[in-house]
Amino acid sequence: MTSKVLVTGGAGFIGSHCCKALAAAGHAPVVFDDLSRGHADAVRWGPLVEGDLRDRELVEKTLKEHRIDAVIHFAALAYVGESVAEPTRYYDVNLGGMTALLGAMQAVGLDKIVFSSSCATYGTPETLPISEDTPQNPINPYGRSKLICEWMLEDAAAATDLRFAALRYFNASGADPSGEIGERHDPETHLIPLVLRAASGQGPAVKVFGTDYPTPDGTCIRDYIHVDDLARAHLLALDHLQGGGDSLKLNLGTGRGASIREVIASVERVTGRKVPFEDAPRRPGDPAELVADPSRARDALGFTARYRELDEIVSHAAPWFGL
Repeated sequence: MTSKVLVTGGAGFIGSHCCKALAAAGHAPVVFDDLSRGHADAVRWGPLVEGDLRDRELVEKTLKEHRIDAVIHFAALAYVGESVAEPTRYYDVNLGGMTALLGAMQAVGLDKIVFSSSCATYGTPETLPISEDTPQNPINPYGRSKLICEWMLEDAAAATDLRFAALRYFNASGADPSGEIGERHDPETHLIPLVLRAASGQGPAVKVFGTDYPTPDGTCIRDYIHVDDLARAHLLALDHLQGGGDSLKLNLGTGRGASIREVIASVERVTGRKVPFEDAPRRPGDPAELVADPSRARDALGFTARYRELDEIVSHAAPWFGL
């Protein structure tokens, strides 16, 4: 089923890749973005409406004028450290945006939304891998804002005909294999781009925060999922909702983890460059290991990650750093 899809935050890293996937599947994406952290030149598969998602009047106007059939909602502030320093800003933007969006959707009778949630809603898990039944105990304002947005979706669904898919993804990584779009954050906080910047000489030595964790090499382990896999999962979730499926809350990951030292080694293998790095003390609140149990997404959507090898993920990201 083809449709017109409003993609909030569609000028950003994951949003732009999702727009490309939507267009390839025959859908018509309409991007809504304030361009505070996205890039207008990444909007290539449909129109761009520039605006603040908290502007409910503009959101409602956009839904009506473009005859939107469903929403994929990425737009949010998403830096953990920044959220600790500026918590009220994070609640204002992330919760205010969701409030205006849900109000506008209800006003025009729109009842399907795919939401970009996060494994940050789990906090520091007591058991691994992390399933959807793992208690959600976020440890920073960013994670709390995403969890509250999930609660907002649940409450709206209980009160109206709304159906939603909340996709809790792990470490988004990689880039479009064709090289058309990639990852451009300012500031950059994701590990793989930071390591690639260090390898290319564009950035400082990588700081390895903590070398005494209870992991095989003492450094933190994370589940890196390719951005193209994330985009495909959003399309599958959209198809599920448009086919009459019930609301879903799903993890998106590979089920495999890689340590910081393994990421550095992968970049060195792929690029042939040495990566300058320096060991540093642990950062407060960094769990030793975050790895998804992806089985529910497989069962509900038929989704499994296609890009499971770290070297392949790195090889797709490297050209964006001249490597």
